[in-house]
Amino acid sequence: MHRVCLAFALALLVASQHAHAQTYDRRYPVCMQIYGPVGYFDCGYDSLAQCRHLAVGRSASCIVNPYFPRSKSTPPRRSGRAAGAG
Repeated sequence: MHRVCLAFALALLVASQHAHAQTYDRRYPVCMQIYGPVGYFDCGYDSLAQCRHLAVGRSASCIVNPYFPRSKSTPPRRSGRAAGAG
């Protein structure tokens, strides 16, 4: 009996190592977090307004996707003239 329990525990351990963590969909800037017994993120929205419209009446909230690639802002170009030169 002890061996059966040990084998079962080992099988559970091996099976749990193959589970992948849930990830956000990097293609969309907004995600809906659905609450409940099996909570999950649905990242398929282009704006917070779109997500909030579809979240009405649900146990859910809309968040900005932290893994959505942001465009890097470039610093403003300086003119060729030195400051204070006139």
